[in-house]
Amino acid sequence: MIDFTKGQGTGNDFILILDRVGQLDLSAEQVAKMCDRNFGIGADGLIIVKPTAKDAEVSHLLDQEPEAVWFMDYRNSDGSKAEMCGNGIRVFARYLLENQLATLTDGSTLPVATRSGIRDVTATVNGFAVDLGPFTIGDDQTLVTARGLAVSRPGLAVNVGNPHVVVALADLDELENLELTRMPALDPEPEAGANVEFVVLDEPLISQGVAGLTVRIRERGSGETLSCGTGIAASAVAIRHWAGGTQNHWKVKVRGGEVGVRIFTTEEGEHVGISGPAELTYSGSWQV
Repeated sequence: MIDFTKGQGTGNDFILILDRVGQLDLSAEQVAKMCDRNFGIGADGLIIVKPTAKDAEVSHLLDQEPEAVWFMDYRNSDGSKAEMCGNGIRVFARYLLENQLATLTDGSTLPVATRSGIRDVTATVNGFAVDLGPFTIGDDQTLVTARGLAVSRPGLAVNVGNPHVVVALADLDELENLELTRMPALDPEPEAGANVEFVVLDEPLISQGVAGLTVRIRERGSGETLSCGTGIAASAVAIRHWAGGTQNHWKVKVRGGEVGVRIFTTEEGEHVGISGPAELTYSGSWQV
């Protein structure tokens, strides 16, 4: 039997499993079965909570940040491994705090080990903020074809620790007409695949200094989700890039709620961060 906890951040839901000794070995098939919404627990992804020192893949990160003692081992709902999850790391932080595995006081930072490096979490009034680190912008030569779009559209490649392709649409009707039960076709197809975001700008775009977007997301390995933290960040980065790179504060609406995005300057260049809620919903046991 495996004890688990369910959690969610703006409707993006996860199974969390504590592996204190770093010996839990779940196959892709087992993860997919647990995440199945008809025959399993049901989730967009699964997070194994394990000591960073117990995982050879990330233990070297302790040399960079000795306080990053917990590793967020994230798996997509099809069982594949992923680099990071922006909503998942907030739920991960909530799990650590509520299970007395970590502390986070006003003004302090909780460093978390991920496959894309150390990510810092801080507490906010309504949940947590996460520094997703530096981002990179590719080109808009990726052609995106999706059901519900009359013609293929160019997409901008954005990496925020994991890969994304962002497509701007004309209006909310076009966004709602998308059929995302199948992964949009990308040409050329990125070697590691990519999450795909479809974005509509608010009208007016900026209100009281904050820009607004509405987004739908199709995640590689998970399908369409109610929210995707890194996808939300990538969407804001893409629109900012197309608009000339001056807007730094964003509110992004997804089907599961609203997430804040902030782009800010650090010694190593620009970073992007997100903020939003995270909660644990219930616990149970699963027969492996």
